[in-house]
Amino acid sequence: MIDYTATSVFKRDETIQLIADSASKFSRKYLKPNVMKWDESQFFPKDVFRIAGKHGFMGVLIPQEYGGSGLGYHEYISIIEEISKIDPSIGLSVAAHNSLCTNHIYLFGNEQQRCKWLPKLCSGEHIGAWALTEYETGSDAKAMNTVAKKVGDNWIINGSKNFITHGRSGDIAVIIARTGEKNESRGMTAFVVERGTKGLNYGKTENKLGMRCSETAEIIFDDCIVSDENRLGPIGEGFIQSMKILDGGRISIGAIALGISKGAYEASLKYSKERKQFGKAISSFQAISFKLADMVTEIEASELLLHKAAYSISKGQSITKIGAMAKMYASEVCVKISNEAVQIHGGYGYIKDFPVEKFYRDSKLCTIGEGTTEIQKIVISRDILGKK
Repeated sequence: MIDYTATSVFKRDETIQLIADSASKFSRKYLKPNVMKWDESQFFPKDVFRIAGKHGFMGVLIPQEYGGSGLGYHEYISIIEEISKIDPSIGLSVAAHNSLCTNHIYLFGNEQQRCKWLPKLCSGEHIGAWALTEYETGSDAKAMNTVAKKVGDNWIINGSKNFITHGRSGDIAVIIARTGEKNESRGMTAFVVERGTKGLNYGKTENKLGMRCSETAEIIFDDCIVSDENRLGPIGEGFIQSMKILDGGRISIGAIALGISKGAYEASLKYSKERKQFGKAISSFQAISFKLADMVTEIEASELLLHKAAYSISKGQSITKIGAMAKMYASEVCVKISNEAVQIHGGYGYIKDFPVEKFYRDSKLCTIGEGTTEIQKIVISRDILGKK
């Protein structure tokens, strides 16, 4: 799929290019006219995801037998990247739906569970959420306080989750709850909780710096009754499952970051050729041209790291280290590039009439979501030092 012999150039094959073009056309038609309107009002455009489902973007990694597109991570990166070049908020929602909720059910659900939930998730008829984070246990997930207790054929769940993408609007939520002792890696279990379940409630929707039209909300469980049939995999495997899901999820965040970087760079390149000062286009000044040179080089490096991670996962290899590297580098780079894009635009970069202002706000989440940069460094250093 990827020509790694040409190490200085990433090459899309014809299939990936067609899929990327489809995602680009979708984004320009359905997202671009509404980007700032949705951002200003923090409106979550649920209908757009049904359209995305018709394009095959809501079940990218899921086999066709369950209603998915049956594609791989190279194609997935290209889809998320193209969407995020126009609106990273929608890129975030599509990524969370695909790689967290939907992929968790596919990888760890049984056949009955897959057939029950995946088709509607893949079509976009249902929106997926994935709930691990809590107020006092962000990076320290093993210390979670949400508890599930077995009562007959059901589980009673109490606690709350925060910073959950689609926490309020999600139709299907994969949630991780403690079923054993605190701080034990085998002390948590994964469950699917459906909208309308008794004891399932919703708290506040967060007012965010960026990614404002991707809904982020609190989920509250108050004696929430869930059938044992909704348990994903063995009791006690929830945390282990989650770490595997996050390995792939980091590729998603890296792809969003890549899209932000490319969007900010392309806007800056265009602006620098059009904007004239002292009788010349500002792109002719070394101070600007060097910024553009740095941008395009860092984009190339981000892209190659992400597709190396995609190549590894497609071969069934561990991507814990390379996924963390790709996510960390791409996310830090997108913040830097977005910052430089604002600088190139000068005063115009600070107002909402130009897209770089939003790229700048959206970029920061990429260094936080699905494991902060500091967590990625822990993951990488443990791997290279042979620590568990």
